[in-house]
Amino acid sequence: MNLETIFSAASSLALLGWLGLAAGAAWRLDRLTSAVGLLIPGVLALGYAVLLAMTLPASDGGFDSLDAVRRLFANPWVLLAGWIHYLCFDLLTGHWIATETRRLGLPRWLLIPALPLTFLFGPLGLLVFFAGAASLPRRAALA
Repeated sequence: MNLETIFSAASSLALLGWLGLAAGAAWRLDRLTSAVGLLIPGVLALGYAVLLAMTLPASDGGFDSLDAVRRLFANPWVLLAGWIHYLCFDLLTGHWIATETRRLGLPRWLLIPALPLTFLFGPLGLLVFFAGAASLPRRAALA
């Protein structure tokens, strides 16, 4: 497989996960939310691990300085692995936000800004969730 094929497949899989996560959260389909929010990040994590094992040992750079990280990500295969890392962790974070919103009894409308912001900007969506969790009234929490 080439870089673009893997990039497209991973991105499409993550988008499918986000659509499933949003649908599961909107219609309170907890099994769907859990299936896409855990299974798809698991598949992405496996792909990430394979890419990393194949490319990182032969790559220039490292993690000890910004310049070393730049050199590391100059390798397109490592860059692809980094992209899959983002896809995996953002979707897993979205799953956690949806699960915690329900568990804590927070208003479901909190997911309207939190999930898309997490999808697009990762930590910004997490901050919106944290702000909502700290300030919004809760219904009876679920066990």
